[in-house]
Amino acid sequence: MKIHTFLAFIFLCISFLFVSCDTNVKHPLDEESSSSFSSNISSSSTTPMDSILEETRTPDERIQSAFENKENDLQVLVRGNVIRLLSDDTSGDQHQRFIIELSSGQTLLIAHNIDIGERVPDSMLGNEVYVYGVYEWNDEGGVIHWTHEDPDEEHIEGFIQFNGHKYQ
Repeated sequence: MKIHTFLAFIFLCISFLFVSCDTNVKHPLDEESSSSFSSNISSSSTTPMDSILEETRTPDERIQSAFENKENDLQVLVRGNVIRLLSDDTSGDQHQRFIIELSSGQTLLIAHNIDIGERVPDSMLGNEVYVYGVYEWNDEGGVIHWTHEDPDEEHIEGFIQFNGHKYQ
């Protein structure tokens, strides 16, 4: 079994356990559930959804190892601060691009397909986001793509979580 398939399986199992604890709670990655979670918290910067994501997050050390070993095709869930917004890549499918910095100091380019997924607002600059997608090595820290739904249903669907909303 490929590692990204295994990680997706673990992520789904943890999500299922969360849902099975309370029959009135929707799936933790369901957009309506996410917005109802965030509406219950007025002045806190973290939401119950963030807690779920944090529990399943890929450790920064694993991302550093992937960089050092020039790994590719690694399904990851990372948390980082958006430190720079870049211009969109408009060759081929359009991608919104921005740089996040992990707590370890490693930076990652995020390439979010906006021909398929919803654009994340520029207000994310300076704020924390969770990104679920595929890590690919590059000499500047790496890039994460596949942060959107797959219309062909052949790939694990990714997302970007910002300010209580899931963009995919």
